[in-house]
Amino acid sequence: MQPTCNPVFPSRQVRLSSTQKPITPFGGLVSLISFWEKIGLAGRMTELIPFDYKSPNSIPPAKTLLAFMVSIVAGARRLAHTDWLRADKALHALLGIERFPGTDTVRNFFLRFRQGHIEEFWRPLWKWLFGLSWPHPAEGFSLDLDSTVFQRSGNQEGAKRGYNPSRPGRHSHHPLIAFLAEAPLVLHAWLRSGNTGSARGAVAFLTEAFELMPKNWKLRTVRADSGFFDNALLTFLETMGIPYIVVARLTQNVKRKAAGIAKWSAIDENYAWARFTLQLHGWSKPRDFFAIRERVRESKSAVGRRLIDVDGYTFRVYVTNRLEEGRDGAELWRDYNQRACCEQHIEELKNDLQADGFCMKDFYATESAFLSVCFTYNLLSLYQHASSSEQRKAGYRRPVTLRAEVFIGGAVLGNRGRVPVLYIAESWGGLDKHKPLLDHILQWPGATSPKLPPEPPGGGQTHGRNSENNCAA
Repeated sequence: MQPTCNPVFPSRQVRLSSTQKPITPFGGLVSLISFWEKIGLAGRMTELIPFDYKSPNSIPPAKTLLAFMVSIVAGARRLAHTDWLRADKALHALLGIERFPGTDTVRNFFLRFRQGHIEEFWRPLWKWLFGLSWPHPAEGFSLDLDSTVFQRSGNQEGAKRGYNPSRPGRHSHHPLIAFLAEAPLVLHAWLRSGNTGSARGAVAFLTEAFELMPKNWKLRTVRADSGFFDNALLTFLETMGIPYIVVARLTQNVKRKAAGIAKWSAIDENYAWARFTLQLHGWSKPRDFFAIRERVRESKSAVGRRLIDVDGYTFRVYVTNRLEEGRDGAELWRDYNQRACCEQHIEELKNDLQADGFCMKDFYATESAFLSVCFTYNLLSLYQHASSSEQRKAGYRRPVTLRAEVFIGGAVLGNRGRVPVLYIAESWGGLDKHKPLLDHILQWPGATSPKLPPEPPGGGQTHGRNSENNCAA
């Protein structure tokens, strides 16, 4: 007797059967795959991967990495979820992958990475990606520096007890990330031990990040929260001549100075700002600060901190070298508030692409998987620039929205003559939905990028990011 399914609401029975046709739920990936082919992604990864397999039956490393990246885009949240796509023959045909790697193959690929491999592979690959046709504002990018917490439930290398607001006392990793807000893209990323302070290694981190930027890119400002209120970092930015706005940590001296301000310039009926200079202990010179005072009111929760000596107001204090530009504190405060998008992009990495979900025992294997997610995020960002019409250039869709609106779509792989044909279901928009995206990708001018000089073996200096720095207490 042929199996049937009874509908939930009264209706005809539905008969169940099998089909040998290669069907995929990800027919909408055709435009993304076409974009990857246009920029020569597979060839560049094959050229840069610093190791190879000797077995003639092995899957090439570049195909393994590409398969992992496709799994991330498709919604994988763990390494085991890469097995979802192993039976998707239609998607394999689009990718040009005859054998799709399983979980163990992907894990063993990442386990080959050492710190030298990360410097040798990921840094040149990111430089290559940044050398493509990224739109960049004439006044320069805003670099938002931030850290986040990756929850861990085991004893993986580098998983230590540190700042963990969701699960205090539990193990975690504490990655450091630099975003360019206007793109948006991840300029640079480090995975760090869970007991690492926010500003630890920030100078070396930014030194590496600036080396990744193309020569024709410039920075408009660096923005960071109070975790980066660090004399060494501020001195480094001043030496480099880079404008910055950093939230000041409310030490006793800073609070006392803010509480003693007598002259405030009104922004509106609820906000005012004032400027002062202060030289803290250990600083070689005084620096400019500006404070934002907000009136406490029942209709809105005030964001800042209350000072004991001043009732009825909350205060936020920032250190900056941009007041010398003739700007007032209100303008710089509004500028800093745009940094809120950085928190959104971190949530996209963690919730949409599961950056914290691909964890292994080995620290550098976990870091390589994390960098794969960040690199995929950048590819999706550039894909949106390449595939969008001029009317949509200003629009940005987060990865989960792209997945729901574009990438998911039923399709069947067939043949017409001897030519493979992917038949995209009309109920999912059909070819008409994806043809404009493909047309924009074909017209996009970023097919080639300037040649980059070869990196020295090991990627040169590592700025102290050894296993002791990352994995030891």
